[in-house]
Amino acid sequence: MDHDKVKEFLGRFVADLGAAGAAGSVVIGHRLGLYRALAQGAATPEQFAERTGCHVRYLTEWLRGQAAGGYVSYDPATEAFSLTEEQAFCLADPDGPDVSAAFLVVLGYLRAEPRITEAFRTGEGVAWHEHDEDVFVGCDAFYRPGYVAELIPNWIPALDGVDEKLTAGARVADLGCGLGSSSLLLAEAYPRTSVVGSDYHAESIERARKKAAEAGSGDRVSFEVASAQTFSGTDYDLVMMFDCLHDLGDPLGAARRVRQALAPDGTWLLVEPYASDEVEENFNPVGRLYYSGSTFLCVPNGLSQPGGRALGAQAGEAAVRQVMADAGFTRFRRAARTAFNLVYEIRP
Repeated sequence: MDHDKVKEFLGRFVADLGAAGAAGSVVIGHRLGLYRALAQGAATPEQFAERTGCHVRYLTEWLRGQAAGGYVSYDPATEAFSLTEEQAFCLADPDGPDVSAAFLVVLGYLRAEPRITEAFRTGEGVAWHEHDEDVFVGCDAFYRPGYVAELIPNWIPALDGVDEKLTAGARVADLGCGLGSSSLLLAEAYPRTSVVGSDYHAESIERARKKAAEAGSGDRVSFEVASAQTFSGTDYDLVMMFDCLHDLGDPLGAARRVRQALAPDGTWLLVEPYASDEVEENFNPVGRLYYSGSTFLCVPNGLSQPGGRALGAQAGEAAVRQVMADAGFTRFRRAARTAFNLVYEIRP
């Protein structure tokens, strides 16, 4: 046994265990608005307590722990804590990536650990709607900034002729829409286009309808409780699915329904997690993140539904391409990519 390798492994363990424990503190900062409060300027714990109205002793420990993890900066000369411009962008900027929301998702799905552990023994599924509310709210908060940054500026222009159709006025279906952020963003960008969002999760659809009403988009954006295999409507110019095909028990059934619902010259915009077809190429930080989420959310949900296909979050392009071919689609191409996603253009 190589003792240096043992030390190396234990170092990785300490880093991972510290990160796992710190997840709770990040969520506390998210819920209480502590990052946005600290973005207002450097502060000692006492000053921060006055600014936030929170207890100074808790804040002291929180600030020190955040600094130890590199999420907050510290000046020994003044004993004040602060956020750098980069930290503030990632943690406190409304238009930033809102990385703290990702921890909300993780803590939410970890609450299902006893059920997931039992599912390992039985092979039974655990459905999306059975998870803690933090999973739904956190997913929307975390993914929305990415949609803001990519959907209108990059993904739509990467599709052949779709921007022109949407500008002129088109019919769009947004499947697995969750809390409706992607539907509302598209409708806001294209005032002549109407969008129908659907999700099997009734609670998410209720929240989406409230968001549409608050945004004043109710005349062009509607939402329905329906699965990807049963959503209503036909002759859509564009069907969108964001990070959800791999969650389905019957992705082939969904693909066949999309093909039926598309207009003859329609387009399916499919966004899936970034993954290589070679398993070992996914053994990296992004792959690790997705495999964890897939173990707790994606695979259990797929196994809970008819079909039980459970592609998982790291299915890769070849698996997705095969589903489309089996469904009868004749045109499939990778239109764009990011560090976290692959973007496909699929046409009849």
